[in-house]
Amino acid sequence: MKATFVSNYINHHQIPFCDALYRRLGEDFTFIQTEPMEEERVRMGWGESLTALPYVKLLYEEEELCRERIRDCDLLLAGWMENPELIFDRLESGRPALRISERIYREGQWKAVSPRGLAAKYREHIRYRNKPVYLLCAGAYVASDFTLIHAYPGKMLRFGYFPEAKRPEQQVGKPKDGPIRLLWAGRLMELKHPEFALRLAADLRREGYDFRLKLIGGGELEEKLKEQIQKEELSELVEMTGFLSPQEVRLAMEESHIFLFTSDHLEGWGAVVNEAMNSRCAVVASEEAGAVPYLIRHGENGMIYHKDRYEDFYGAVRHLLEHKKDMERMGERACETILTEWNADTAAGRCLALYESWQKGDPCFPAQGPLSHAPVIRPWK
Repeated sequence: MKATFVSNYINHHQIPFCDALYRRLGEDFTFIQTEPMEEERVRMGWGESLTALPYVKLLYEEEELCRERIRDCDLLLAGWMENPELIFDRLESGRPALRISERIYREGQWKAVSPRGLAAKYREHIRYRNKPVYLLCAGAYVASDFTLIHAYPGKMLRFGYFPEAKRPEQQVGKPKDGPIRLLWAGRLMELKHPEFALRLAADLRREGYDFRLKLIGGGELEEKLKEQIQKEELSELVEMTGFLSPQEVRLAMEESHIFLFTSDHLEGWGAVVNEAMNSRCAVVASEEAGAVPYLIRHGENGMIYHKDRYEDFYGAVRHLLEHKKDMERMGERACETILTEWNADTAAGRCLALYESWQKGDPCFPAQGPLSHAPVIRPWK
């Protein structure tokens, strides 16, 4: 069996999934990168291991070979790419394909009525509704967007991103004494709302809680946040590290008790949620980001707050600070969720199992987790 995964570029969130496919298929698996990685992501450490991956081929260096791998593969996996025409002939072939997509209307579903937009969506998606082309929804609200344009009926499946999953014995232990460690990590930009974390720190200090907050990342809001720290006199409680490597971010998660995820609806997935859950953090997360409804069961393996309601966010963190057994229990359950179901190995195995069941004339889907049927969840609900 030959499988080819085509996307704009590979990153450290996709590598474990691709590694899992490569372990199963060997040289019959290829990842085709269609364009060079953005400089900002290279600075964040996302491109460090690219040359060491045996299955990666670069379209802009070996175009003929890459087109052959797309044309001749048994199973095609396709993420976002600048020129989707690259895979159109393969999608028409009648052989199975798995399209991986985040939201297409994350800035507003009213855009679905645009005639020009619908024409483009027909060309890229709708016309394959009767082909064995499935949509892997990288986010809980993706199915809602594609339902509006009547694409992939009955063929939209839960999916996401699958960073490295580590067992507890492979991780650094969390401090048992001293202040509770809070962590926020991501690019410092408006859609991720890092200011929520600083407002939280100011309120927790006023209430007398014993904590420390670390903010990892850089970006357009960096100077504004530093000014906020000075204004609120938080410098003894809050540390801003700037960008760290993916390995350093994971270490910080393993040393933290609570992870704060404050992104709004413009966050397609949010792979730091996977990583923090795997690191046994109790995650407090906004419901608007794509990963959250798939990964977190409120009160069981994390806590979810409604949209931009700061009071709910603050209340959830206070609950964890005051009920440390709940905090520890949710962290352990979060890790179990990743290790038993939402991981690269499970996702890769289920993709290949879908192909095999399709070959037998009876496509089969699991009841939950990756590649189970994606419910239509309206983003405003």
